[in-house]
Parts: sequence; structure tokens; C-alpha cells
Amino acid sequence: MKILALESSAVAASVALCEEETLIAQTFQNSGLTHSQTLLPMAQGLLSACSLTPKDLDLIAVAAGPGSFTGLRIGVATAKGLAWGAELPCAGCSTLESMAWNLAGFSGEVCAAMDARRHQVYNARFRVDGHRPHRLTPDRAIALEDLVRELAGTQTTQLVVGDGAQLCYDALTAAGIPARLAPPNLRLQSAWGVARMALELARAGQTVPVHQLTPVYHRLSQAERERLEREKAAKSPQP
Repeated sequence: MKILALESSAVAASVALCEEETLIAQTFQNSGLTHSQTLLPMAQGLLSACSLTPKDLDLIAVAAGPGSFTGLRIGVATAKGLAWGAELPCAGCSTLESMAWNLAGFSGEVCAAMDARRHQVYNARFRVDGHRPHRLTPDRAIALEDLVRELAGTQTTQLVVGDGAQLCYDALTAAGIPARLAPPNLRLQSAWGVARMALELARAGQTVPVHQLTPVYHRLSQAERERLEREKAAKSPQP
């Protein structure tokens, strides 16, 4: 099974081409350019370099969330554009679980974290057995102080990964919770992890037709939150 995977959930963007569990090619960019400028050209360039077209693929995978609202929309839209013409199924992958798949050769507990602002992180925790991750929590938006309370008293070192890794590591170690940062080359989100998770979804029969692929945000956007706050203020009795 040939899988083209896209990752644009945070600042960095990456594209990976895999056949089953073998990485054929990958491109990664953390240059500060917007994903609307980089993601599709990266995918097209990678396929061209491998002498392939979308019709040679079996599955399009994408990090569907949580993450940046704009980044997720661009990633999902790009995946749909590639899948529609070639009539390919899609796999919408958890950004956090995909990060844990990047560390599948590790044994221990992995704490995946993305900076969600407002003193929160998008987070999920996993136990990795040297072969694959196993979930300890669902994906969630959680306050750092709540994550610290959840892990209070643990003696198991947390391997922290993701673009929110430093933020999470600082909070955990300040509270006396054993933690260490994933190596820099494995710390940020990567399309390889997306492809690896997508393969498991395909094996379990959990891919979706292109029209069913949607982002998973886990909380309202800032614009939506501000609109609700304005509506609440307008309904409040005036003194």
C-alpha cells in the first residue's frame, strides 16, 4: 500500500511517501512560509521526484487535528484535492497519536503536547512498547495546571514531544514530575508519523471516502469564542 501523508498542523510542514512501513521519501520545511505556499508544491515535488502521480497511490493521509485552525484546514483541503481526482480513500489522523508513532521504537511513556495558547496544550499521553503506541488518554485541550495535577506523584519519566514540548516540559519539571524532551530531530510533528498511523487505520478498515474527511479542532476558534463572548455580554443586564 502506497500512502502519501501530509502534516501541516503547526508551524512546520512535511510530506511523506511510504509503502507499508517503509519510508520512501520525505520532505520537511520549517521556514516560516505559510502552508498555502508550501504544502501542495511539496507534495507535487515529492511525487514527481519519485516518478509517481496521485493515481499510483492507494491512500492519502493527513494530520486532521488538533492543531492550528488554518493549518488543519489547509492540510485537509490539500488532501482532498489530491484524493478527489485520483478517487482515493483518505485517512484523517490524530496529530498527537501521529507524533507518538514517530517514537514507536521507544519504550516508556510519551506525552504529546501542542501549544494551544491561553495556558492550554493539546495533549494526549501514550505508553510505547518499542513497537507501537498505546493510548492512556484521549486527545484533549487541557490546562497545563490540570496536566500537572494528573501526573502528580508519578515516578515514570514522561518523554515530551511536539511543538509544545518545551512548554510542557517546563511545567512538569517545575512540579517535580520526571520528564525529558524528545531529541530535536524527533520533537516536531512529522508526516512519517501520519503515514504510520494511517497504515494502522487502513489495516483496521477505518479509512474514509474523500467527502467525509474533516478537520478535528477540539475547541472553538478564537473568532468563534469572541463572537460568543460578545453575544453573552449583549444579553447581560446592564447596570
